[in-house]
Amino acid sequence: MKKIYKLLMMLALSNMMEGQIMTPVKWKVILEDSSPEEKTILFTATIDQGWHLYDMNLPAGGPVSTSFDYELFSGAERIGHPKPSVQPTTLYDELFGMELRWYSRQVSFAQKIKITDAGKFKIVGEVEFMACNDEMCLPPERVVFRFDRQDIRNMQTPPAPAPADSAGEKEENPYAPLPETLPETAANTNPPLVQSNSPGEEESPLWAPVINEMKAFGDATLSASDKSWLFIFFAGLVGGLLALLTPCVWPMIPMTVSFFLKRTKDRSKALRDALTYGFAIIIIYLSMGLLLTGLFGAGALNELATNAVFNVLFCLLLVVFAVSFFGAFELTLPASWTNKLDRKADSATGALSIFFMAFTLVVVSFSCTGPIIGTLLVQAASMGRIAGPAIGMFGFALALSIPFALFAVFPHWLQHIPKSGGWLNNVKVVLGFLELALALKFLSVADLAYGWRILDREVFLSLWIVIFALLGLYLLGKIRFPHDSDAGPISVARLFLAGASLSFAVYMLPGLWGAPLKSVSAFAPPLHTQDFSLYDSEVHAAFSDYEAGMQYAKQTGKPVMIDFSGYGCVNCRKMEAAVWTDARVKQLLEKDYVLITLFVDDKTRLNRTIEVTEHGKIRRLKTIGDKWSYLQRSKFGANAQPFYVLIDNEGKPLGPSYAYNEDISKYIKFLQDGLANYHP
Repeated sequence: MKKIYKLLMMLALSNMMEGQIMTPVKWKVILEDSSPEEKTILFTATIDQGWHLYDMNLPAGGPVSTSFDYELFSGAERIGHPKPSVQPTTLYDELFGMELRWYSRQVSFAQKIKITDAGKFKIVGEVEFMACNDEMCLPPERVVFRFDRQDIRNMQTPPAPAPADSAGEKEENPYAPLPETLPETAANTNPPLVQSNSPGEEESPLWAPVINEMKAFGDATLSASDKSWLFIFFAGLVGGLLALLTPCVWPMIPMTVSFFLKRTKDRSKALRDALTYGFAIIIIYLSMGLLLTGLFGAGALNELATNAVFNVLFCLLLVVFAVSFFGAFELTLPASWTNKLDRKADSATGALSIFFMAFTLVVVSFSCTGPIIGTLLVQAASMGRIAGPAIGMFGFALALSIPFALFAVFPHWLQHIPKSGGWLNNVKVVLGFLELALALKFLSVADLAYGWRILDREVFLSLWIVIFALLGLYLLGKIRFPHDSDAGPISVARLFLAGASLSFAVYMLPGLWGAPLKSVSAFAPPLHTQDFSLYDSEVHAAFSDYEAGMQYAKQTGKPVMIDFSGYGCVNCRKMEAAVWTDARVKQLLEKDYVLITLFVDDKTRLNRTIEVTEHGKIRRLKTIGDKWSYLQRSKFGANAQPFYVLIDNEGKPLGPSYAYNEDISKYIKFLQDGLANYHP
C-alpha cells in the first residue's frame, strides 16, 4: 500500500473549487423505464484510474460503505436490494483487521422498484460513498438524485394532477432539516455552522476561507499539480542508465558506433544512421509500453499491481531475476529470433535495416534489461494512469539510446570510455541484490493483504539487513560468484559503495527493537506489525472538535495545528508513526501548539442537519465528518488527507499547508515557521 503518487495531473480545473479538490468518482443516476409497472434506478460510478470505490455493507469499524439513502419515496416500493454489475475486489486489510471490498474503473448498482401510484411518484435521495487510492482516502461524499412522475415513460395509468392545485397539499421539502431526535451528547453537540453565503448572517471568522492567504505563502499543496509523471520518467531514465552498465549492452556501444562510421565515408550519413538507430530504440521500447497498456488497460494493470496473488508472483519473478543476475543461469529470448532479425537487417536497406539492428539489440540485451524493464513496467502500471508505462519506457529508451548518438557525434570519446571487463558483471550482481530486496517489498504487500503475518516488520528488516550486509561484503571482495573475475585490489569507488551498504545494514538494526527508521518506512511493513517494540513516543491530539480547540488555544495564547485525518487514511497513520514520533516534532506539537485532529469520515450524527451551498448546489452536512470535510474544502481549499495547516487564534494561516511527506526536517521547518509567524 506504499506507492508513489499518481502519474498525471489530478487537479482538473473543472473539478476544482480552488486548490487540491479531487473528484475521482463521478456518478450518473438514471431511471430505466423497462416495463409499465417495474422500473430500475441505475447508479453508475465512473472511477478514475488508480482509485477505488468501497462496496456496500462493509463490516462495522471499516471505511465508509457505498449506500443509497432515500429521504422521500412515494408512489413506489423497492424490490430487493441494489445489485452491482461486477464482482468487487476482495482483500484482507491489516490496518482494519477485516476483508474489504471495492470496485475500480466502473460499476453500476441496479435497484428495481415497483410503481404503486404514478400520480404521486417521487423519489429523492443521496448516494454516499468513499474513494481511496494507494496513497490517500478522500472524505465521504454524497450525490443527490431525484425523480418524479415526469421521468416515467410507458405508463398505462394517466398522470394525476399536481397535488398543490387539486388538493391544496404542500409538497414535502426533501431539504428540510431532520428532526432533532438524537440525544444531546458530547459527540453531537457541535455549534451550528454559519453558512458563508446565507444572506443576512455574519460569517464566522473561524470558518472564513483563507485559500488566497495560504497561496500568498507559496502553498505548494494547493497550487501544485501532480508531478509524479516526472518521477516515473526519471525512474525509467535511471533504469536505462543502469542497463547501459551491464555486459549485455556496454560492449555494444563501441561496436555499433564503429560500424556506422566505417560503413560509409560520408560523415553526415554515418551520423544520420547513428541518430536513426537511437531513435529506433526509443520507438521500439515506447511501443512496448503503449502495447502493454493498450492490451490490458491502465486500470487492469493497477488492479494487478494491488492484487495479493500478483504481488506474490512478482516477488518470485524478481527472485528469479536476481538469481539470474548472480550468474546461476541466463535469461535469453530464443536464438531463432536473433537470427531472423540479423537476416532481416542484412537483407533490408536504409532506415529499415537500422530498425532491425535496433530490434536485434533489444532482443540480445534482454537477459540484462528484462529484469529492469519488468520492474519499471509494474511500478509504472501501478500508478493507475494510461500513460504510465509509455512514459517510463520512454525514459528508459532515451537513456539507452543517448550514448549511441552521442559517440557518433563525438567518435573520439570512444577512446576514453572504460573497456569491457569484470566490472560489468559486478554491476549485474549488485542489481541482483537490489532486485532481491525489492522482491520482499512486493511479498510484504501480499502478506499485509491476507494477514499471513509471515513477514512482519522485524522479519522484513532482518532480511534486508542480511541482504545489504552481503552486498557490502561482495563489494569488498569477500563473496565471489561463478562469473566473477579476479578483481584485484579494491578500488576507492567499491570501498565507498561497500561502506554505504554496510552502514545501511547497521542503520536498520535498531528497527528490530521498534525504532521508526524513517528512510525505509515507505518499504517496510507498518510499525504495528512488529511483535516486540521498545518505542513509545506516539502523539495524540488534545482536541477532536474545531471550535473547542480554538477556544482553548485563544485562552492559552498558543497557535493551532489542524490535522485533517481519517480513520481509513493509511498515510495519516504513517505520518503519525514516522514523523510525529520524532522527539523534536513531538515536543513542538505537545508544548508549542494546540493540536486538533478532525476526522473527515467520522459517522457520528450531528444534532441537526446543516445546509450549505457549494458550487451553486445545496449540500447537507449530516455527520461530524461531513462538517470537518466541508471546513477543509471551504476554508482551506483541499479535500485530501493527511492535510496539516497552522493557524492563529482568529483562524488565519501562519504559513503554507503540509501534506504527506515523511521528511522530518521539512516537517520541523513547517512547524517552526508557523511559530515565527505567530503574533498573539
